[in-house]
Amino acid sequence: MTKPVRVLIVDDQESYRSAARLVVELADGFEIVGEAANGEASLEMVPEVTPDLVLMDINMPGIDGLEATKRLLVDHPDLKVAVLSTYEAAEYEQIALDAGAVAFISKSEFGPDALEAAWSLT
Repeated sequence: MTKPVRVLIVDDQESYRSAARLVVELADGFEIVGEAANGEASLEMVPEVTPDLVLMDINMPGIDGLEATKRLLVDHPDLKVAVLSTYEAAEYEQIALDAGAVAFISKSEFGPDALEAAWSLT
């Protein structure tokens, strides 16, 4: 049996963290190891909860998701980050990939299939 993919959800909106939690719980082979409300908290949590995958919102107060992604990958180069946003992929997908993310997922399209597809890119 394969170990589940350990997921940290980072989003400043509790309602979206709840929705993302439900998606992760519905996807086979994934488990939630933590949630953070901003980029700063994600930087503190990653060493503690050791996720395999971080689901990172872009637009958050303080350190935004793109900067948090860059900082996380400096200290944790094997970590995978999928950026989720209400922004359109045409506007932000390349920016997210340039920051080190493995995938950009529009929040409107985020579901178990999108999660599994993002993980398959790793």
